[in-house]
Amino acid sequence: MKLGLVLAFFFTVLLSASTVQAAPDQATWWDFQSIDTMKYSRDIAREKSDDFSFDATIDLQVKNIAATGATHVAIATPYDEEFVPFLTRWVTAARKYKLNVWFRGNFSGWEGWFDYPAISREDHLAKTRQFIIKHANLFQNGDVFTSCPECENGGPGDPRQTGDTAGYRQFLIDEFVTAQQLFRDMGKNVRANYFSMNGDVAEAIMDRETTTALGGIVTIDHYVATPLQLVKDIKTIAARSGGKIILGEFGAPIPDIHGAMTQDQQAKWLNDAFKLLVSTPDLVGINYWTNVGGSTQLWTEDYQPKKAVDIVTSYFFPKTAHGLVYDVFGSPISGAQITSSLKTVYSNTAGAFQLPYIDSSDPLSISAKNYATQGYNNYSNDKNIEVYLQPAHKGILFRLKLLTYRLLGRTIHQ
Repeated sequence: MKLGLVLAFFFTVLLSASTVQAAPDQATWWDFQSIDTMKYSRDIAREKSDDFSFDATIDLQVKNIAATGATHVAIATPYDEEFVPFLTRWVTAARKYKLNVWFRGNFSGWEGWFDYPAISREDHLAKTRQFIIKHANLFQNGDVFTSCPECENGGPGDPRQTGDTAGYRQFLIDEFVTAQQLFRDMGKNVRANYFSMNGDVAEAIMDRETTTALGGIVTIDHYVATPLQLVKDIKTIAARSGGKIILGEFGAPIPDIHGAMTQDQQAKWLNDAFKLLVSTPDLVGINYWTNVGGSTQLWTEDYQPKKAVDIVTSYFFPKTAHGLVYDVFGSPISGAQITSSLKTVYSNTAGAFQLPYIDSSDPLSISAKNYATQGYNNYSNDKNIEVYLQPAHKGILFRLKLLTYRLLGRTIHQ
């Protein structure tokens, strides 16, 4: 063996000390976890527009939502200039508590809110463009902007009744393309395609071509009697559309669907639903309806948390397995796949990962290209996992590095 090659390996060893950095941000089941505020951010927007004592209510609601582990707060304030100051107060509170915003308002004329005159699709598109440009300061990376939630409820009407399916699809696409391009031009990573719609509308409108044109996302506002039916409908719509699903609204109880529920019954229904939803890969985001106001509320009108708050929090801020993946020489492995029966995550450049879990007895499988797969059991929320993957093939380079480590007295994990 040439001396130069041996020396090269010695230098490689000496310069390859592992650098351990912080693990990724808090693990979540879904990238998008939101709670809706429509009853307060839209319904009383005019009433509270000049009432600055209401800022204390805004602050408390957003603070409570942030404490659940939500990534976003859904704010439904209209986009008309009259309401922009009120919208800004909500957005300011969201930033205070490190939340992204799902802008889930609309222009009042679309559905006739607050006695605004009706507007056309062309008017709506022009107003959307003007609003984004004029109020660019409202948006930050990670936000979601929906220009027209439940579009079927306004404008020309529900395409299932009007028969204008093609026009409805094109309107959504035009709104998405326009908004997305404006955000790109601003250099802001803001999504613009969460056009929530009734599940029946989604089945009629969101074919594969339309779903692809809207970024591969289908957002449904969906209330059903049982958690099993909820999951079944998600899978059906995902299969038909070819897209991933966002639950734009879901919750319980809706009296006409679920009947009356005690706090215990509401908590159980939600726990049963979340337990199924975490194992539904077609679902990539959730917006719970609603924080305060209405039968599904999580907090009472005097802001006492219902038992359902603990359920939502346990899934939005889950128990998490923390770990690091190395090779046998202690160098981090980037892009290692860590899989449980419910979710898969990947290690970062430092080999670090975080994986949410429900049951710590659910075995993990850790794998990476060119390495043998390894299992792991008995992890916990407060125990840091260290996994050392063995090479799949121990060729000449591996054996030479192994020899070098032994000569240096360095630790080898075999």
